[in-house]
Amino acid sequence: MTSRPSLSRAGRSLEERIEDHARHLGFDAVGFCTAELGPDVEAGLRAFVAQGHHGTMEWMETRIEQRSHPQALWPEARSVISLALCYAPAEDPDATLRQPDRGNISVYARNRDYHDVIKGMLKHLAQFVVKLGDETTQVKVFVDTAPVSERALAEKAHLGWQGKHTCLVSRTHGSWLLLGEIYTTLDLSASEPKSGSCGTCTSCLTACPTDAFLGPYRMDARRCISYLTIEHKGPIPLDLREKMGNHIYGCDDCIAACPWNRFAEASRHIKLQARPDLVEPKLADLAALDDAAFRTFFSGSPVKRIGRNRFVRNVLIAIGNSNDPGLVPSAQALQSDPDPDIAETARWALERLT
Repeated sequence: MTSRPSLSRAGRSLEERIEDHARHLGFDAVGFCTAELGPDVEAGLRAFVAQGHHGTMEWMETRIEQRSHPQALWPEARSVISLALCYAPAEDPDATLRQPDRGNISVYARNRDYHDVIKGMLKHLAQFVVKLGDETTQVKVFVDTAPVSERALAEKAHLGWQGKHTCLVSRTHGSWLLLGEIYTTLDLSASEPKSGSCGTCTSCLTACPTDAFLGPYRMDARRCISYLTIEHKGPIPLDLREKMGNHIYGCDDCIAACPWNRFAEASRHIKLQARPDLVEPKLADLAALDDAAFRTFFSGSPVKRIGRNRFVRNVLIAIGNSNDPGLVPSAQALQSDPDPDIAETARWALERLT
């Protein structure tokens, strides 16, 4: 990658024109880097997997080479355009945590599936990039849909830095960023470094209810509420259930605790702004959803991806943690559910409520 901007026919650099168009499409942050990552990325991934911290996410174990080397995924790639959308909430992200009869859904999942939102924007930008190049220019777009180290690439493209909670942190958007990438055969100039760091702050580490962090920049996914509610199949370990509170899909505790969030403005993207019925849904209503009702209620939402059974399992854990006798009928109704994990969790919830 050259150190000088690559000039287009109009006299402006390709990078400037790409960034302008990306912002016109609605992206909040844009950066450029070579399609290469240092050996520390692969070493970190291999250590994470070797220690079993990936849990049941087998795809992390089988795709390490492609995750740590962009050109292993696509050999022709020369540059990466890293992009981000801010999804900072207008409402207090912790408000629902103080309402035990309600379920807490992660901020990013309170409206449309961000994969669909970002992918559409990436495709428009990719078409623009192809037009800027010549007849040999190629592109590929990714948004958490392939073995791509999104955070590492965003950090290399200077969109921010890796926080101690292992997520990206930005001076202007805090920890509320969703990422996507365009790989291209174009040679683009790297973005200039920007300042910023976590310093001595450990707010994100101490905010975790399940003690998922082994230290700064080190997380055991098997204890992470996001992993447990979304990725984990089967019953939730008993020693973690009480600590999950009323989290029913994902968790924002470490992200919401980041002091850099004070600089973030509420998302201006309509499809990422919360649906009112997903901000503080009643646990009793969610527990009553059958498969058809679940699919209808969460149509277009990322929550739909985990299916009714896993979701209701999560709801029952929140019911068991609610200390609300009024939710006893909801747990009773699910004791004989055909799904064994739901039935077992319903019995666990009843034991805690009665």
